[in-house]
Amino acid sequence: MSRTSGVVLVDKPAGWTSHDVVAKMRGILRQRRIGHAGTLDPMATGLLVIAVGPATRLLRFATETEKTYTGTVKLGEATDSLDAEGVVTATAPIPDLSSSDAQEIATSFLGAQQQIPPMVSAIKVNGKKLYELAREGKEIERKPRDIVVTKFEIRESAQAGSWEFEVTVTPGTYVRVLLADWAVRAGTVGHLTALRRTASGASLVDAAYSIDSLQEAVNKGESVLAAPLEMTKQFPVVIVDDPTVIAIRQGKTVALDAPREVEYLNALDSTGELVAILRPKGDRWQPDVVLAIESTTKDS
Repeated sequence: MSRTSGVVLVDKPAGWTSHDVVAKMRGILRQRRIGHAGTLDPMATGLLVIAVGPATRLLRFATETEKTYTGTVKLGEATDSLDAEGVVTATAPIPDLSSSDAQEIATSFLGAQQQIPPMVSAIKVNGKKLYELAREGKEIERKPRDIVVTKFEIRESAQAGSWEFEVTVTPGTYVRVLLADWAVRAGTVGHLTALRRTASGASLVDAAYSIDSLQEAVNKGESVLAAPLEMTKQFPVVIVDDPTVIAIRQGKTVALDAPREVEYLNALDSTGELVAILRPKGDRWQPDVVLAIESTTKDS
């Protein structure tokens, strides 16, 4: 049996926008209700968590998880977009950095901080995207964002003047800003020449389909959608009996033997299907998102 609501992990190729991938998924999966958890720049590759059907209601939980990226930063040149797709706006000498010095600078970025988004971004100000203003030669004040960097490792690349990195950051972090700031602290300027998302929460790019392999799997009649739980597996799980499932689907609060210190809870029925995301309310649990009963189609 094939799911009609669920999740598929896609490895976005370079040159595609996240919107391009969603549009392609609509054609491959023959579904209109499709969304993704976390935009990737066209230059970037890697993991896009794609939700299909009613499971799109869970996208906010996947969007709110930490993301891990790998990539390369080139020193000595700054661009207006902070990546290789931009125009060079400044140059500076490349310092003679040791591996330990480079890592010490990276380590100084760990923890909670604020980051100013770049002008070349899709953030809207007064109804207009920042990159549209940037194309007009305008630069406006941007509000800083609260971010957290939990991992920042860096090592020298085989290519002179370039460094390879791996970072884990909270949602909304601009990795190209982070690496440009690292270059400045290192005594120069820099921009990204490669960026790849390798993880989004507990989902890994190693488990993702390429566009071509997904199309091939669908053509063969294979079931490609994973259960919606893929987007919320960072939360604890509780199995609920049939009367409790009915109560949850009616929007009622329920009493459960579950840890009280968690923000959300996955409620699964006896078959292991996700019924709802619950949140604590007093000494009971309140449905936050209730999923429709999963419908399936026979594989051909």
